Amino acid sequence: MSEEKQRIAKYLARAGIASRRGVEAMIAEGRIKLNGKVLDTPATLIDGTEDIRVDNKPVAGTEKTRLFLFHKPDDLVTSHNDEKGRETVFDYLKTRHPELPRVISVGRLDLTTEGLLLLTNDGELSRYMELPKTGWVRTYRVRVFGQWSEQKSQKLAKGITVDGVKYGPVKVEYDTESGDNRWLTVSLQEGKNREIRKVMDAVEVKVNRLIRTSYGPFMLGKLPKGAVAEVPQKQMRSTFPKDLYTPEL
Repeated sequence: MSEEKQRIAKYLARAGIASRRGVEAMIAEGRIKLNGKVLDTPATLIDGTEDIRVDNKPVAGTEKTRLFLFHKPDDLVTSHNDEKGRETVFDYLKTRHPELPRVISVGRLDLTTEGLLLLTNDGELSRYMELPKTGWVRTYRVRVFGQWSEQKSQKLAKGITVDGVKYGPVKVEYDTESGDNRWLTVSLQEGKNREIRKVMDAVEVKVNRLIRTSYGPFMLGKLPKGAVAEVPQKQMRSTFPKDLYTPEL
């Protein structure tokens, strides 16, 4: 194990406990112990040889950074716990993919949204991929109820404000129709909470199916619903900065 000291929040993020911000929140809640004492600051320096426990469970330590593609079914909550008792993504993974390490999600998908959800054991990597400055485009196949027009596409392409929230440009391509339903391909960079549903409501169509097909350079492709596939280390090295993740150990 490396003797180079680093802040514990960064270390635990790299160990896949949570994002650095999430670790800071856990420290504030008194959930993390260092050598038997409740930790009170995320600025504490460690070298990885210490006894670190989260919710009284020992932390295994930093492993090589791994990234997974998951084809999320609908009706799963992207959370580790749900106050309403609904099945979460992590409940699903635990029972159907027990071979996975402890992972966190890169962003979230709504309860009824399907498609590509990225999972990683490295909170630093997760945070990097979520940041708007990364500039990665998220693409969705969207089925809407109602009429569509080029004017609506142009309106969304300029960005709109809904209920006081400003949304950036949303690119919409018209695909096919079936009765009063239309299939669209929608691309955006921001990914605010329920953004696609809200901007579509604003142009008077209703989303009744939403499938994320890509997130930056990562594609859903033909991955079956409920399946998981690991991103090869070669692709990791060519995609991310060298100092961002822990390579093969």
